Amino acid sequence: MAPTEGARCRPVAMAASRLELNLVRLLCRCEAMAAEKRDPEEWRLEKYVGALEDMLQALKAQASKPTAEVMGEYSRKVEFLKGMLQAEKLASSSEKALANQFLNPGRVPTTARGRVPTTKTVHLQSRARYTSEMRTELLGKEQDVRKRTVTGSKSSDEKQSAAELDLVLQRHQDLQEKLAEEMLGLARSLKTNTLAAQSVIKKDNQTLSHSLKMADQNLEKLKTESERLEQHTQKAVNWLLWAMLVIVCFIFISMILFIRIVPRLK
Repeated sequence: MAPTEGARCRPVAMAASRLELNLVRLLCRCEAMAAEKRDPEEWRLEKYVGALEDMLQALKAQASKPTAEVMGEYSRKVEFLKGMLQAEKLASSSEKALANQFLNPGRVPTTARGRVPTTKTVHLQSRARYTSEMRTELLGKEQDVRKRTVTGSKSSDEKQSAAELDLVLQRHQDLQEKLAEEMLGLARSLKTNTLAAQSVIKKDNQTLSHSLKMADQNLEKLKTESERLEQHTQKAVNWLLWAMLVIVCFIFISMILFIRIVPRLK
């Protein structure tokens, strides 16, 4: 799988740095390892995830880092792999299943050919595996109780085994109810936030529409007033020109009359 890993990775933008290319290749490798059945003593995946965290921090510090959406997708996948490894270290299968429920896999496939994100597939596989382990654990306890009953053990031991089984069943039921309540609360909170966001966006759109309408009206008024001002300016110039012509004519006629009248008086 290692030789074809580079060919399967989704192509990164041409302007991507070498650090981002290495991060994507290592992320593809970690997703492939997480999807496979691993030995409990396998240590490479944990080291790879630690290297992914260091590379992600270094990429965030670069000036030419990817967009916020791409960086968020990288962070989501790295956190999922880290949480999956932490869940595998828990003691009981019920704790593993509960921790697995709170993991958030990636939303976009890392490989170019994949239609479903590999982290989502790993998430579903882990959930199925932990559910199977819980079922096996419960069946094993039931078989122990039956063996004790068949061999004719003491009634106190039978009651204790039945009580242990009831306690395990009650614990799993409580965990499921708690998980259902938390998911319901998250759904309600998401619905409330969505409605609030829709209301804010609707108000902003209304305000923007009103502002655009007022701007159009002001522009039309400005054009009208500009035309009126231009007309008044032309009228004022015309009246001033006619007034100057009348004054000049009056002065010319007055001078002619004055010239004609003055010699007669002498």
